[in-house]
Amino acid sequence: MSKNDPFDPELVRELAKLINETDLSEIEVEKGDLRIRVARRIEAVQVQVAAPAPAPAMAAVSAPLATPGPGGGVDRGKAGAGHPGAVPSPMVGTAYRRPSPEAKLFVDVGSKVEAGEKLLLIEAMKTFNEIVAPRSGTVTAVFVEDGQPVEFGEPLLVIE
Repeated sequence: MSKNDPFDPELVRELAKLINETDLSEIEVEKGDLRIRVARRIEAVQVQVAAPAPAPAMAAVSAPLATPGPGGGVDRGKAGAGHPGAVPSPMVGTAYRRPSPEAKLFVDVGSKVEAGEKLLLIEAMKTFNEIVAPRSGTVTAVFVEDGQPVEFGEPLLVIE
């Protein structure tokens, strides 16, 4: 990188590699007058809707995959994380299992889904992101309740 040409292609390659390794959607670095931003296209469709009020809903789970935790809730982290059909959260946010408080659930235990079908919404930074089925199958467990905060990589549900 010379003074006349501040562009550093090796830095861009390293940032792109870092994005792929960490599943980030973008990264930006700044050094002096040089600022480089690398972003990747995310497949999830973003939908702008009014924020639904969290409605209490019990998560339905199948017995072999989830066990009640200490507070009676579902022990999500251990129950579904290792399951080959688990659908992990691609981001940190708030999960919504229905498009609005009075609407029916997108999916529930026993629902048959096709690849690309909407499973739930995750609201992150005032944007609603559709989480779609990565494969066709039957929903055998749901680990989140409507309006529940979720972490990156946390299992949301299982499709077998």
